[in-house]
Amino acid sequence: MYGELNTTTAKNSTITAEKTTDLPDPKKPARPRKKLPVINKDFQLEKYNWHRLRRILHLVCFLVFVSLPFFNVMRFDIPRQRFYFAGFELWINEFAIIFFSMMFLLFVLTAVSMLYGRVYCGYLCPQMIFSEASINLEEKIKTFINKHFIKKSLAVRNWMNRIAVYAVLGIASVFLAFVFISYFVERRDLFQSRISFDIVTAGGIAGAVVTLITFADFAFLRQRFCTTVCPYGYLQGILGDDNTLVVQYRDPEQICVECKKCVRVCHMGIDIRNSPYQIECIHCGECVDACRLIMGKFGKDTLVHYAWGEKGELLGDKKAKWYQRIGLRDAKRVAVFAIIFVYATALMTAFSMRHSVLVYIAPNRATLYRIGDDNRIYNTFRMTLANRGNQDATVRLTVNKLPDVKISLPSNEISLKAGETIQQEFEISVPANSLTQEINHFEIVGDVLPEGTKDTFDDTFIMPLEKEKK
Repeated sequence: MYGELNTTTAKNSTITAEKTTDLPDPKKPARPRKKLPVINKDFQLEKYNWHRLRRILHLVCFLVFVSLPFFNVMRFDIPRQRFYFAGFELWINEFAIIFFSMMFLLFVLTAVSMLYGRVYCGYLCPQMIFSEASINLEEKIKTFINKHFIKKSLAVRNWMNRIAVYAVLGIASVFLAFVFISYFVERRDLFQSRISFDIVTAGGIAGAVVTLITFADFAFLRQRFCTTVCPYGYLQGILGDDNTLVVQYRDPEQICVECKKCVRVCHMGIDIRNSPYQIECIHCGECVDACRLIMGKFGKDTLVHYAWGEKGELLGDKKAKWYQRIGLRDAKRVAVFAIIFVYATALMTAFSMRHSVLVYIAPNRATLYRIGDDNRIYNTFRMTLANRGNQDATVRLTVNKLPDVKISLPSNEISLKAGETIQQEFEISVPANSLTQEINHFEIVGDVLPEGTKDTFDDTFIMPLEKEKK
């Protein structure tokens, strides 16, 4: 570190000289440090390093955020009206599955908030991840400029730092905006609009707006978003109870050394010693590591802990049972876990029962029947075929329970390419005297190859009255 810089300006000169003060004289031997008393020699300073865990999770979350739209794991394709989720391609006519999938994710987030507090804010939230990344970037650029341009004036270095930070954040905003819009627009189409500087189409306008918002967020807003705009922190105050995981300060022996390191490392600028339920606290655990670092020098454990409620057991307490250590500390939490399990099972069952090729056939009753010149009776039907899979398929139509039936299609085997949709009307006919009743029940079967699925539709065939036949 550099010492405090004193700037002396000559009377008739514009040259600024800076010198470093309070540095030790290299000719004098360094004073030996006083050894602090160590009470517990077996104390492990690296135990539960939450800072390292957060950095690893932040990196994983960033890689997941960048990768998801390119592998169609979870993405909306608005122009094509598609929703990709867990390897399945859902169409807009499958809105029920889409709705319940999003509700499941929302329910999981709410349940995690009730059980584990604001662990999402501290470890998984994109806003917090990118805000901390921009702050760390600014600090590193400032350190680099102060180190390599020490002869420049303080004002010049501040301008250099500001320009460099804004330039890097601008490039990062363009990239992150591209990734974000890729969740809603096909990435190849989006890339073409970006390289052509498109600000006319919806994708180009959305990309430009998201880029500006992202830059303003990283450059100016940052953690202020968490305390002014984001409703999740306020929601957590409603969902939490006496068994919710929180970060709290405990000092039963009054041994706090008042080093204030827990305050200095806090990204939100609060003092955890005041209360574990401050709305700004994101339960990131940085203050836990800071206190452990200082108190470990005295051979004592940290005074700031993760605990199940303000008066509850500490996280990792070996005396607690295994289900209590993972958060199942009362009947309400067991019920929440059971609901999540049942919900997930039902959702996966719905996905497994879903056919990649949609076959839908219904009668068109605008005209009940038609008597042909060939002495046959015709009923009109509507057919919708949609290949929602990734490979070509063939749909074979078969009519059962009607005598001498014919289908007015070139072939009863219809080929469908991947992503293709066919909507058309066709007629089913029988001889005029083959059925004695006016309303006759039959079934249409659609066999999908090579998938091997089968869809059966129970329909009715309408015949004219006897006097109309004559």
